[in-house]
Amino acid sequence: MKLSKFLKSIKPGKYGTPTNGALIAVVLFLGWLNYAVAWENMPVKDTVWALTPPLIAILMALVTREVYSSLFLGVLTGAMLNRDFDPINGINRLLPDGIIAVLSDRWNIGILLFLIILGTMVQMMNRTGGSAAFGAWASRHIRSRVWAQLATVLLGCLIFIDDYFNCLTVGSVMRPVTDKHRISRAKLAYLIDSTAAPVCIIAPLSSWAAAVSGFIKDENGISLFIQSIPFNFYALLTLAMIFLLTVLKVDYGPMLKHERNALGGDLFTYGKYRAPRAEASACAPKGRVADLVVPVVFLIIGCVIGMIYTGGFFSGKSFIVAFAESNASLGLAMGSFVALALTVAYYLVRRSTSFGDCMDCLPEGFRQMVPAILILVLAWTLKHMTDSLGAATYVAGLTAHAAGGLMNFLPAVIFVVAVGLAFASGTSWGTFGILIPIVISCFQGIDRELMVISISACMAGAVCGDHCSPISDTTIMSSAGAQCNHLNHVITQLPYALTVASVSFFTFLVAGFTRSALLSLSFGLAALLLQLWFFRRKGSK
Repeated sequence: MKLSKFLKSIKPGKYGTPTNGALIAVVLFLGWLNYAVAWENMPVKDTVWALTPPLIAILMALVTREVYSSLFLGVLTGAMLNRDFDPINGINRLLPDGIIAVLSDRWNIGILLFLIILGTMVQMMNRTGGSAAFGAWASRHIRSRVWAQLATVLLGCLIFIDDYFNCLTVGSVMRPVTDKHRISRAKLAYLIDSTAAPVCIIAPLSSWAAAVSGFIKDENGISLFIQSIPFNFYALLTLAMIFLLTVLKVDYGPMLKHERNALGGDLFTYGKYRAPRAEASACAPKGRVADLVVPVVFLIIGCVIGMIYTGGFFSGKSFIVAFAESNASLGLAMGSFVALALTVAYYLVRRSTSFGDCMDCLPEGFRQMVPAILILVLAWTLKHMTDSLGAATYVAGLTAHAAGGLMNFLPAVIFVVAVGLAFASGTSWGTFGILIPIVISCFQGIDRELMVISISACMAGAVCGDHCSPISDTTIMSSAGAQCNHLNHVITQLPYALTVASVSFFTFLVAGFTRSALLSLSFGLAALLLQLWFFRRKGSK
C-alpha cells in the first residue's frame, strides 16, 4: 500500500488512540530518517539528530505509559543511527556493543549488585518483622499525614551520602509509615526523589560533590563547590517546595488524583492496571524496631567506609580527599555486602530467623529489584547510544557559541541548556562533565563571581532535568524505593518539578544581574509561594 493511501485509510476509531497514534507517528518519522540517512547521506553525529533516540524514548513513555518498550525503541533507534540503518550492523551495535557492553561495565555492575543486596536486606527486614515493628512504633509517634511526610523528608535530608543509597533506604524505611497514613506511593516517590539529588548536590560530603569537583580543573574543586551552594536555586527551592506542599496541604495536577485515591485506600492509582498482589510473607510475630534500625545502621556505616576506602583513606589520604576521589559504585557494593553479612549474623544471634530463611531472601530480593534493573540497563544503553552519536558535542558547541554576548543572562541560559541535556540523556553527572568545563573556560580570570553562579546554574539545571526525566537512574531508583509504578511517578512529579524549574529560571536571571544569593533566593521563595497560593486557591474551587 502506498503511503498516501495508508494515510487516507486512517480513521479515528481505528488508529485514534494516543498509543496507536504515537506509534504511527514514530514509524513514519523513522522511515523518513532512514531515507535521509541511508540514501541522502544526511549527517547525524554531532548534530541535533543525535538527540533523536532519547527524545523518542521519552515521548513514547509519556504517551503510552509503558516504559520498557519505549526505552527499547529509543535504544534500537540509536543503534540503527550509529550504523546508518544497516540492519546487520545495527543489531551488532544493539547487542554486543550496546546492552552487553553496558552489562559488562564495572561501574554498572557495582550499582546492580548494590540494588540486589539492598532488595535482599529489605526482604530480611520484612521476614523478621522489623518493618512491621517499625511501622507500629511510627504509628504511635507519627499520628498525621503531615508528620509522616515530614519524617520522610527529614530522613531523606539526613542520608546525603549518595542519591542511590538515599532513594532505596528512605523508601524501605518509610513505606510502612506512609502506607499507614494513606499517602500515595506516587507522593512517596516524589518525596524520595526530591530529597535525593537535590540534597546530594548541596552536601559537600557526598558522591555528587566528588563528581563535580572532579570536573573542575585548575581550581580547588571542593572550595568552588561550597561557594556555589547558596546559588543552587533549583535544589534549595525544591526542598522549600516539598516542605510547603506538606505543611500547606497543597496538591495539584495528577498528584491530586493519586492523593485523593490514597485517602480512599488506593495507594497506587493504577487505573486499568491492578496494583501488585501483596506477597504472603512469614513475618516473625515478635519483630523489634531494632530488626530494621540495626541493618540500616550497618548499611550506612558500611557504605561510608566502603566509599572512603576506595578513595584511599586507609592509605593516608584525608577524609575529604578520600571522599572526593572515591568510587561510589564500588564503595556502595562493598559496603552493602559487608552490611548484608553483618545483618545475617545479627539475625542469627538474636534468633530472629534461620539461616535458611535468610538465604531464601536472596532470590526474593533479586526478584523485587528486576523491574528497576531492567529499566536501568535500558536507560544506560540509551545513554551509551546517545553519547556515541555525539549529542554531548553538539550541545557543548551550542553553549560555547551562546556564551559570547549574553554574560549577565548566561546563568539562566546555562540552566535551560542543562535542563534539556539532562532530561534527554537522563544523567546529571554527564551534564556536569559537558557544561562545567565550558563555563570555567568562559569566565576563568574574567569574572569569578559570575563563574560561580553559572556553575551553580549548570548543577541546578542538571538536577532539574534529571528530576524530570523518565530515563534518569535517580528517578528509576525513587520508583523502586517507593515500589511505585515508574510512569505514575514521572507524570505526577513533572508538574511539581516544572513549577520549581520556572521559578528557578527567573531567579537565575535576578542572580545574573544582582550577584546576590540572598536577594535572588528571597525573590525565588516569594515567587514559589505565590504559585502555590494560586494552585491552592484553584484546587479549593
